[in-house]
Amino acid sequence: MIKKNCAPILLVPTLAMLNACAPQLAVVSEKPPARFHATSGTDQAIAEAIDRAQGLQRTQPLVALETYANAARDSLRQLERSSTNTEARRCYNFAVAGIFSVVRQVKLDPWTKPVQVGANNELTLTGKQDPKKPEQNPALYELVPTDALTYHGAYVKDDVKRDGIGAPLVAVRHLTPEKATELFAPPAIYYGVTGIAEFERSRCTLSIKDPLAAETVTVEGRGYPMAANFTASLAMGLAKEKPQKLGFVRLLRPQEYASTFRVARMEPYNPNKTVVLVIHGLMDTPVTWVPLLNDLRSDRDIRRNYQFWFYSYPSGYPYPYSALILRQELDAIEKKFPLRRKMVLIGHSMGGCISRTLITDTGNKLWLEAFGKSPAETALPADSKRLLEQAIILKHRPEIGRMIFMSTPHRGSDLARNWIGRIGSMLVKTPSQLITIGQTIRQAATPDPAALQLKRFPNSIDTLAPNNRFVVAINKVPITPGIPYYTILGDRGRGDSPNSSDGVVPYWSSHLDAARSEFIAPCNHGSPLNPQAIAEVHRILKLNAQPR
Repeated sequence: MIKKNCAPILLVPTLAMLNACAPQLAVVSEKPPARFHATSGTDQAIAEAIDRAQGLQRTQPLVALETYANAARDSLRQLERSSTNTEARRCYNFAVAGIFSVVRQVKLDPWTKPVQVGANNELTLTGKQDPKKPEQNPALYELVPTDALTYHGAYVKDDVKRDGIGAPLVAVRHLTPEKATELFAPPAIYYGVTGIAEFERSRCTLSIKDPLAAETVTVEGRGYPMAANFTASLAMGLAKEKPQKLGFVRLLRPQEYASTFRVARMEPYNPNKTVVLVIHGLMDTPVTWVPLLNDLRSDRDIRRNYQFWFYSYPSGYPYPYSALILRQELDAIEKKFPLRRKMVLIGHSMGGCISRTLITDTGNKLWLEAFGKSPAETALPADSKRLLEQAIILKHRPEIGRMIFMSTPHRGSDLARNWIGRIGSMLVKTPSQLITIGQTIRQAATPDPAALQLKRFPNSIDTLAPNNRFVVAINKVPITPGIPYYTILGDRGRGDSPNSSDGVVPYWSSHLDAARSEFIAPCNHGSPLNPQAIAEVHRILKLNAQPR
């Protein structure tokens, strides 16, 4: 079991000390790959060419590129004679990785115009791209061969690869905030692709393939299994961007990070695959899903049937507000990437609470609970009323087909209302747009002793308290029928359910009577990091995969 931090997630006064005891999530170093070693089955001439190219790459990179290309071409000729020649395939993959390494080193751009290589321009290097997929234009990315990367860390312990033909690469692209919003992508893209080189006389044509879109690839008219590395891109993204640092500051100062509200795709959109949308919890980021995603991508059926998106948000906002923004994001993304299949939601901790609002029909019940009269009869400023209507008059999302709750405090957590939680709550800075709304609610709401003592608008920690009015009210409304849901929770390995707790959320809060299944993992609150809990998610997705 991997411990996500050294203290329960709600102990905000100690959060600043957690980085000192947290494990390194991913560490990546880059250096030239080890020298190529021939085996008894390796063609001697090809092995000598690759060795020569490695020796020349630093001082004469263009000569090395030509030599790599010749080795790759000769390896393909051997594969034409025997497609199962694993040594010829190994030579081809190594040589193609060398070609892409030199292209990156010298900053060549064969994607825009052909590049002549050799003393007498013996080789023409060119690139091939799909005009129907402009977002996947190789010219937009830095392409890093994975055989030049060494990585390790708590979140990338399992190195998930697939044997086959081609050079696994990490495609790296940094987007402006506007472009990231337009594409529904993270600001920094790290995506695993596979490089291919094909030859026609003196022309070498490079292309990149998506190993999540297909298991095989056609090279010069012959089909082969496609090589892939699914872990290197995850490791590189964690090591370079360190997105986990946003978790703490987005909790304490949510308004400063309002621009980080986003639904983003973790791979190119495929209308034939079911979307799995993952939603993190309090003081967290999408980083928490890396071990789960890495595991799921090891399964061919998962790769074939599912694509993964995430919802990232500043977790200091009250979760009904974060759910409102999510609904707006889903409306926007549906216009650009319409779904053919109903999506699966996976919510961890407060992310599960957010998800709950998307599969519930409340009508005016929550409004009446709060104000004692209908919206039409409630006197509120127009802007405040509109926001509150969007936040607490809930209608289930028809695009959601099923739900997996992980360590979700449906009925709240006592840690949110005890003295530690109160201190933590006071440290969260209330967004300015919610201060005015809080004042109008106190004036218009049905009298409640707890509400009368409220000096500010509730934040995320407040909305996780068992006595919070929203928490109490929504638990009186059943989840919409016809949407199957599953629960995964932790008991810290004590085996004491139903009297158990994961250290933050007790069993009585996370248990749902009507769940299709309930799995109790021997873990703390960090269930997305627990191997048994990950295996349960794997089981549920496999069970509900729709073959294409």
